Amino acid sequence: MHTVLLIEDNEMNRDMLSRRLERKGYRIVTAEDGRQGVDLASQLLPDLILMDLSLPVLDGWEATRLLKGSPDTRHIPVIALTAHAMTSDEEKAYQAGCDDFDTKPVVLDRLLEKMRSALHT
Repeated sequence: MHTVLLIEDNEMNRDMLSRRLERKGYRIVTAEDGRQGVDLASQLLPDLILMDLSLPVLDGWEATRLLKGSPDTRHIPVIALTAHAMTSDEEKAYQAGCDDFDTKPVVLDRLLEKMRSALHT
């Protein structure tokens, strides 16, 4: 079973997506801000990170830069999730080190395909 760290500040989004992914067989761990997400990723070394970009304390771009800059976590795939579907946001996410990008509201089948690709399953 793959462990996925979902870093999302919106409680409703976090809860809904967690339940949907758990039903698909993933173990979900959640964080509410970028700092908590970086700390949890360093401790747990999840198989995949779903990163909201608009986060309190430490935004998703900076959290991704920290994760990709650390030898312990740089190998973990990060999929950016954002309601901001601008091309510049997508480019900024890739520049920060995100491995993939998806928009909200989440289309579950599309996200699952990106997750399977990132996990090589």
